[in-house]
Amino acid sequence: MSTTMNRALPDGLPVPAQDGLAKPYWDGTRQGKLVIQKCRDCGKYQWGPEWICHRCHSFDLAWEEVAPRGRIWSWQRPHHPVHPALNGHTPYTIVLVELPDADNVRMVGNLLCTPDTPVTIGAAVEAIFEPHDEAEPPYTLVQWRVREE
Repeated sequence: MSTTMNRALPDGLPVPAQDGLAKPYWDGTRQGKLVIQKCRDCGKYQWGPEWICHRCHSFDLAWEEVAPRGRIWSWQRPHHPVHPALNGHTPYTIVLVELPDADNVRMVGNLLCTPDTPVTIGAAVEAIFEPHDEAEPPYTLVQWRVREE
């Protein structure tokens, strides 16, 4: 687990809702932890958050901390801002990260790199927890960085 004070995203983006179903995820990020759902009946992890297990349809789901590392499954590099706050901050790199320690579920996030950095499918990455303490309410984003193996 790593944290960083340098922020990859500019101010002015929408603040993620930190209530309801995803509250345990956002609470975990504030503590520098990556937490996702795990079914208590079939024992499988899942992402994104749901009220019901994707596999066995049980309603008995828990939130568990998982290793904040994975592998790049896919990626893209947007060149057009999808929000006005991103004007002047493109291109950036988005990755789909597979979590091998959590049933290979996949999460989307930003890859911390320069716009011309080559991206390799299968590259090992680690989570970086990017705090936005001045936002109301404060939140922490999970970003990804290529790690040395």
